[in-house]
Amino acid sequence: MFNIGDRVVYPMHGAGIIEAVETQEVLGEKQQYYVMRLPIGDMKVMIPLNNVEEIGLRQVIDAEEVEKVYHILKGEKTKMSQNWNRRYRANMDKIKSGDIFEVAEVVRNLSIRDREKGLSTGERKMLDTARQILVSELVLAQDTTEEAVEETLSRLLG
Repeated sequence: MFNIGDRVVYPMHGAGIIEAVETQEVLGEKQQYYVMRLPIGDMKVMIPLNNVEEIGLRQVIDAEEVEKVYHILKGEKTKMSQNWNRRYRANMDKIKSGDIFEVAEVVRNLSIRDREKGLSTGERKMLDTARQILVSELVLAQDTTEEAVEETLSRLLG
């Protein structure tokens, strides 16, 4: 159970702050929802309380874990399939996992691949999505701005 004011991560959407718990009636059934504000894009998301574990909602990482993310971003590219379809599916699974370290790996690997060979439209979109998810969590984890995190990422990723 999360509380109002908690900083949480919603896999595939990014990090945000729980602003309220509301009861809504959907298809004649009353259900409770977390109302989460995503600072990037200023979007609000409603998450059913009874689906929280299934969805993979989790707390934002701490300072120690931020350092681990930066360490991953500075690391070497890990082996990826040469087959575009397999590589895309593997990366999508990592993003969907909601694991910040796997998302960081996708950002690093696709950024390196982009510099070396360029990316297809699909992989470029995937990189943008993964990067946005990563940035949203780092902004909340470090209590900083989107610009500051983007600057750090650009420096680390070359």
